[in-house]
Order: sequence, then structure tokens, then C-alpha cells
Amino acid sequence: MLADWAVRFEPSEEDLALARRALVDTVAVAVAGRGEPVARIAAGEDDATHWAAAGHALDYDDLHLESTTHISVVCVPAALAAGGGARAYLAGAGVMARLGAALGWDPYRRGWHATCVAGAPAAAIAAGTALGLDAAGLARAIALALPAAGGVQRAFGTMAKPLQVGFAVSAGVRAARLAAAGAGADPAALDQWLDLVGGDAAALSVSGPAIPGGLAIKLYPCCYALQRPVAALASLVVDPAAVEAIRIRTPAASLQPLNRHRPRTGLEGKFSLEYGAAAALLDHPVGFASFTDGQVNRPEAQRLAGRVTVTPFAGGAGLLDGAFEAEVVSATGVQRVTLELPPGAPGRPPSDAELAAKVADCCGAYSEEVMALGWSEAGDFLRRTLA
Repeated sequence: MLADWAVRFEPSEEDLALARRALVDTVAVAVAGRGEPVARIAAGEDDATHWAAAGHALDYDDLHLESTTHISVVCVPAALAAGGGARAYLAGAGVMARLGAALGWDPYRRGWHATCVAGAPAAAIAAGTALGLDAAGLARAIALALPAAGGVQRAFGTMAKPLQVGFAVSAGVRAARLAAAGAGADPAALDQWLDLVGGDAAALSVSGPAIPGGLAIKLYPCCYALQRPVAALASLVVDPAAVEAIRIRTPAASLQPLNRHRPRTGLEGKFSLEYGAAAALLDHPVGFASFTDGQVNRPEAQRLAGRVTVTPFAGGAGLLDGAFEAEVVSATGVQRVTLELPPGAPGRPPSDAELAAKVADCCGAYSEEVMALGWSEAGDFLRRTLA
């Protein structure tokens, strides 16, 4: 069904606009991440692994909320590595969104990294579409990618997280090339695989736009589960030195990826609600500098992080379900804030100015080139810039 959909799919103008934004955003965060240790380590690997690792190194890439997957950091590199463009990206992204939704929340709750689980077969679709495979070829490519479709959340806050995303992209591209060369596989493996990882094949649907629900664009360089807390707390005017307590209430589901409670590195800080709350009160704006090892270990940040208490409440099965609530107690009184949608969410999309500002922050002297970049030049740009 998914392979047939990918072959028949014709993008709308809205789909193509989304693909254009995804290309710009993904290339921008890859440029920003190119100097990170994990990107330098991955530079000796194939393009797909290197580009995905660089794009995910800062955890600043977009997210599909319904599937809890980072779609573009998988499907942009996969499409480009195989010489494809917007349609190849959208075919892979559409399959990834649908596979991720069929996986559901339970595998994510149990610790699977959904981006890698759904990413390998989606990368096979993106690369296979770029290579011109028919529906039978795409189905074989999916089946060939399934043995590499896995990743764990314990990798969050370490180099293993962007690397395992790179592994998934590389596996999908390799599977598509093998299918194009005539490698055989049983397409029924997809249903068995979904059952093994806890998904529901009956939940697969090919209705709706290319990416049902759209994509969330991050405006802070950290885990998506921190976007709402940071935006909410950053809206308060508080003297950090006077803060005595930070009390947070949030749906339990929104805490799933935030598994670093006493971070000591910048990477760990990206997955820490306690540090994210501290950074939101200390840094204006919260940006790249907030997530360095030195900033995470600031005495004032560690003090504020230690003042955070979190009360999760039941309900919801997603990172933006319900609302984030916080009260900050200081010597001068109590301030309260509630937020449902952070800036950049599908229901609160970034403005052109916000996206341009993010690209400028990520790319510096390359920002104008990235804003004007087309699919046909993007692969060469990444090879040149990330070298």
C-alpha cells in the first residue's frame, strides 16, 4: 500500500511549499552542526550518514508530532544522496509520517527512537523514488531496509542519537540501491516488522496530504519536548538570582524524551527539563550558547535546575498534548504561565522572518545561499560546506 501510494503520489502546491521549507531548515541545521564532534567523526562515512548526523547533531531539526519522528533529517539526506528532489523527499516523508503514526505512542513510551524505527524504510522510499523504482521495487527496498530499522532513547543526550539517525538513513539508501540492482525481498516483512515493534498495520492510511499534520519547526536548539517549557518560561520577567522555586505541571507524555535530570554536558542539557527551565530564565534568547558544556555547568544554572520540581499529570499521548503550566516563586512574589503551543508548532507556524532569523543564526555567511538553495544544488552544497 505504501509503495503504491509513493509511486502514484502527486504533490500539491502546499506540499511543495512544505518541502521547500524542510530543505532550507534541514540544510541550515546541518551547516550549524558541521563543527560538532559527532559531525566531524561521521565525516568519513557516506554522504547519507554524514549529512544526517550533522543535521541532527544539535537537535534543531524539524519534527512530525503525530509520529514523534524527525522526518526531514532522514528524508532530505536520503533524497539528496540518491540525486532526488522535492517529490522524492515528500514520498519518503509521507511514508515516514504514516509508519510512525502506525507505530503509535506505546513503542515510543517503551524507549524506541521512532525516528530510526520509521526512518530506515522511509529513507528507502525517498532514495528509491529518486532512483526511479516502481511500486514493486519500492516495496522490496522497504523490506531490505527493515533489518536496520531500530534505535533507542537511551542514546538521547549522547553522540549515539545523531549517529543512529545517520545509520537509518544510510541503510535506507543502501536498500534502495540494492533493490534497483535487482535484489529481492518479501514485502510482507513490513507487516511482521510492525507487529514485532508494537505497531498496528491496520492503522496505516494513505489519505490526506503528503505529511498529515504538517511539521513543527524548532526555534530553540534542543529537544522538541523543551520547546514549550522554554517558550513559556522565557516569557516571564524574573530576576534569576531571586528565584526560590520553579514548580512545573505538564502531561506525563511530554516528559518522555527528557531523561537527563542532572546534566553536565551541552548534549545532556538538550534533554533536561530542569536545565531548560534554568536556561529560559537566564538566557535571552535561549540559543546555541545555552547548550555548551560551560553554560550547562554555570553555578547559577545548576542552582536554578535544582529548584525545579515537576508534577506530571495523566492523559495524552504526544509531546504537545494538554498544556504546560509553571509557577516561579521568588522573593518578590509568584509568577504563573500556561502555554499550549510553542512558536513553530504546526498550529503556530514560524513566520518568514523567524525562519530567516534561524537560518542566519545557523549559517552566518552562508545564510543567503541557503535561503535561495534549490534541490538540484543542495547535495553539492552540503558536500562542499560540510567537508
